[in-house]
Amino acid sequence: METRHLRHFLAVVDHGSVSRAAAWLGMAQPALSQSLVRMEKELGVALFARSRRGAQPTAAALAILEDVRVSVARIDAAARHARLIAQGSAGQLTVGLVSSALFEMLPRALRALRKQAPGVKVVLREMSNAEQAEALQAGEIDIGLMHTPVAVGGRMRERLLLRDRLVAAIPDEFETGPDGKVSLAQIASAGLVLYPQNQLPVLYAGILDAMRRAGLETEVSQQANRTLTVLACVAGGCGVALLPSWIRALDFRGVRFCEVRDGQGLPGFDLSAIWPARSVPTLADKFAGLDLGPLGAAGD
Repeated sequence: METRHLRHFLAVVDHGSVSRAAAWLGMAQPALSQSLVRMEKELGVALFARSRRGAQPTAAALAILEDVRVSVARIDAAARHARLIAQGSAGQLTVGLVSSALFEMLPRALRALRKQAPGVKVVLREMSNAEQAEALQAGEIDIGLMHTPVAVGGRMRERLLLRDRLVAAIPDEFETGPDGKVSLAQIASAGLVLYPQNQLPVLYAGILDAMRRAGLETEVSQQANRTLTVLACVAGGCGVALLPSWIRALDFRGVRFCEVRDGQGLPGFDLSAIWPARSVPTLADKFAGLDLGPLGAAGD
């Protein structure tokens, strides 16, 4: 049974006559009558008792009336949903993200997405860089908010979201200078708390290289693969961490944050969106293209 037959049936029930229903539907009365006859033949029952006063639904028609209404409503809802998905305004988007994205970029992105596409359901998965790279390749996430540069297999698109600088996370009892800053020498002496080398190899190498170029020898006294774990290690006296400046937004007991006096040679800490390149636009394209405000160095 075609959907148009169901719509014609409902129109006649609601308007009480074939002529009024035809006028409301914008179709010729004979064509509407033929549609009703085809529906009655398919069902094997009479749906209307016709008279000069109009068309009255039979007991059989009344028995199926609510089912027909629900069916047409669901078909209309499915059609609207399909159109929204085609327009990129509905569907489900799975986003992987590192901790750095939580405090500035993600709230801005979610607000912007809700304005543009309120029907999109967002699934969030906090993951390390390495976990996101694997998940993107396996198709387990649609887009990753991660630190770059990073190697991800397959054809990917990339957009720089934020360029940040490193600050020192030090234990409460750690001594700073009169300017409230610490030096690379102090950090080298205390030992470093870093993300694992295989998680952020470029950052790991860049920090150690900056120490070497400053003529300093240091060791990585502790590795931790999550930012809160890094801070817990700092609070526990394991060493000093070098983290992006957004970390100042956190109040972590036993840890203070300060600038590195001679840290000009330290690497930057970029946050980028990475997602698969497809031949047709996807929700990931929409998410990555959101207007998130000006890019720049956080905290500048």
